[in-house]
Amino acid sequence: MKHDSKFSLPNLVTHALSVLVVSILLFHSQIAVADGDDDRSEIWSVARGGQLYDKWWAVIGREKPAKTHAAYPAAGKQKGDATWRCKECHGWDYRGAEGAYAKGSHFSGIKGIRSNVGKDPAAIAKALRAEPHGLTRDMIPDKELNNLALFVSLGQMDMDLYVNRATSKSRGDAERGARYYQTICAVCHGFDGKTINFHDAEKPEYVGTVAQKNPWEFLHKARFGQPGVPMISLITLPLDDLADLLAYAQTLPVK
Repeated sequence: MKHDSKFSLPNLVTHALSVLVVSILLFHSQIAVADGDDDRSEIWSVARGGQLYDKWWAVIGREKPAKTHAAYPAAGKQKGDATWRCKECHGWDYRGAEGAYAKGSHFSGIKGIRSNVGKDPAAIAKALRAEPHGLTRDMIPDKELNNLALFVSLGQMDMDLYVNRATSKSRGDAERGARYYQTICAVCHGFDGKTINFHDAEKPEYVGTVAQKNPWEFLHKARFGQPGVPMISLITLPLDDLADLLAYAQTLPVK
């Protein structure tokens, strides 16, 4: 890897401190949360809700559903537990049939959740218990369902502002994104993004693979973390910085 003055130790230390300061400030200001002293008023709850949207049973340690969701369309190509993931119908970009899942193996024809931004989390939680969602308390307890509802109401981002849908390319600055990746993500994923293989040896998937093929998934997981593993959430970083991070990740090798 090429090193230059931009990545000298003093500059990296200064940048790391600035990220910490920004994170502390954003912890209190980025997301408007409801009044109250319970866990729902915590930004942590929104981040956890984002993981639940991804794969709720991995987050709370429940058995994954064995049968295909009753409301999953017969024309869909998924089956079994995959059909119980919120993202499977509503998409990583939260636009459902009008977004990245408008076609392909994940098409379901189901609408997204963008219309729920800012809605009462209690009303969202009630809808998640009712049909067609049918998320029972045996599946997701009330407290965790409230976290999921908080994500739906307060945690979404407008992906189209940060990803060019026509090209799947980030609208961010890769040079700026390198600073975040190399000081945060590389600790686990490696400087080339290949330390962790998300798939298998025959068809490997790395950070660069996901960033290029599914930038919406990359942004969601960067913001909220990976269910069931100790991956940090970058929800307190400004969205422009996450777009920069994605732009750099799209320069990493895919195999």
